[in-house]
Parts: sequence; structure tokens; C-alpha cells
Amino acid sequence: MKKLIFIILLAIFSIGVQAQYKYIGASKCKMCHNKPEKGEQFNVWAKSSHSNSMEMLKTDRAKEVGAKLNIHDPISSPLCIKCHSTFGSVDSKLVAGLSINEGVSCESCHGPGSMYKGASVMKNREMALNKGMILPAEEVCKQCHNSESPTFKGFNYEESLEKISHKDPN
Repeated sequence: MKKLIFIILLAIFSIGVQAQYKYIGASKCKMCHNKPEKGEQFNVWAKSSHSNSMEMLKTDRAKEVGAKLNIHDPISSPLCIKCHSTFGSVDSKLVAGLSINEGVSCESCHGPGSMYKGASVMKNREMALNKGMILPAEEVCKQCHNSESPTFKGFNYEESLEKISHKDPN
């Protein structure tokens, strides 16, 4: 019985801790991850199709696909923005600085940054992971890059990872 109570309390605590993780937006990541000694990771992201994914929803192709799905405006469709913007894929109560126009931002892959954004935390991987940072994995990518997408043409994780690589040189 004590073990069951412990498990329930642990689950409640975990839910409470996770609820405090907020999405802060790419501009907060930029403060540190824009520096040459960090590999200018923000700039790599800013030039990527992920950062520009909301713009893709404004194209004629997106409008064609939307029309086939009876979506009149892809840019405001929850079905589209759930994968074209981090903002569209998270609970609005957890948004604390994230903008829909950021597209697929840092926190789509690395988790909500409010608790791990500080330099002292980021210097300690274990601490950062305990404070909500996630290490991107194929499963994270496949939440959007899958056959549910109306434009899906297959997904090769290794090739795609290489295209978006933005390693910290340290």
C-alpha cells in the first residue's frame, strides 16, 4: 500500500513539475546560441525550413493541398499549424514568449526552455535534462514527419538530421 501511495505521489509531483515548463521562444535561445563559440546555432536554425515553415503555408501549393482537405486557410488551420509552428502544437497555457511566426522553433526539438535556459543549467547536461530539456530523437521528428501529413513523401531520419545539424563545437 505504501508503495502505491508513493507511486501516486510521484506521478502527481511529476505532472506538477512538468506543468511549470513553459515555451519561451527562440529569441531567448538566441541570446547564447548565436555566438560563434556556440556554433551560431540560432543562425543555422534561422536559415532552415523549420524556421520558415509558417511561410510554406502561404504558398499556392499549400492552398491547393488545403483545398483538397477542405481547409480554406492553411495559415490558421490547427491541422496545419500543429506541425508548422511549435506554437500550434503546445498547450496555450504553457506559452510564455513563443510566437506562432517562429515556425518550428528550438523548443519543438529540445523541449520547453523556461527551466533549463540559464547558462549554469545548460553547462550541466544532466541538470538541463532534469529541468525539461530533451535530446532530439527520431520519434520527436516523426510526430510531424509521418504519413498523416498530406504532403508526406517519406522520411529519412539520418539525412534529415544532417540537413538541420547545428552542433555545439564545445
